Amino acid sequence: MNVAANAPSASVVKMPIDVVSDVVCPWCFIGKKRLESALALKPDIPVEVRWRPYFLNDWIPREGIGREQYLTTKFGSPERYKSIATRVAAAAAAEGLIYASDKMTRQPNTIDAHRLIRWAGDKAGAMKQKLMDLYFTQGGDLTDREVLVRAASDVGLDGNAIRDRLAGDIDVAEVTADAEAAKQAGVDGVPCYVFGGVLAVSGAQAPEDLANAIERAAADYAKRYAELGEAAAARPY
Repeated sequence: MNVAANAPSASVVKMPIDVVSDVVCPWCFIGKKRLESALALKPDIPVEVRWRPYFLNDWIPREGIGREQYLTTKFGSPERYKSIATRVAAAAAAEGLIYASDKMTRQPNTIDAHRLIRWAGDKAGAMKQKLMDLYFTQGGDLTDREVLVRAASDVGLDGNAIRDRLAGDIDVAEVTADAEAAKQAGVDGVPCYVFGGVLAVSGAQAPEDLANAIERAAADYAKRYAELGEAAAARPY
């Protein structure tokens, strides 16, 4: 038997891209779109995007807090955030996104949002996009369980099953452990992109820069895959 002929070639091996981010991080909102643009620049490199949880504000209680209270606690006052919001809105607009900070009234804890993304399986990217659109563009209250159920239904999940799951603690520990693992691995700012476990890029970089990183990492990942096998090569940290 010709083993080499039956081994998976680098051209068909999907390089994992682990995106560590939070649904209430505006630069993660922008960064997701920039990653999609970067992938379009490298259509010949097969990848698998995996969405990893991160808690941008792990001090916020599960029921969330008012937006004004949040801005006062984090920035000193809502007024001090206005100049930041203007810059974020401009960056979002350049990517065809709408950042409507004036519509946001609640600052949520995001454990439940990350649980939804985990449960969405191959629809995780769509689930994440739906939650971010709800929050940043529509001012949706992600502390409202029915808002989350409708969001899940909109991307094709079973709303009743999701409602039952959200009522319990399924995967709370797992999501928390995943978010903690990212911090222990040195991720202290998001979005953070880990390309094939061989190259990490922090921040919502320009699509061209992300595309270059994808290309550089793909060659190294192919070597790692050949040496370690799929399971080891796919580890993000």
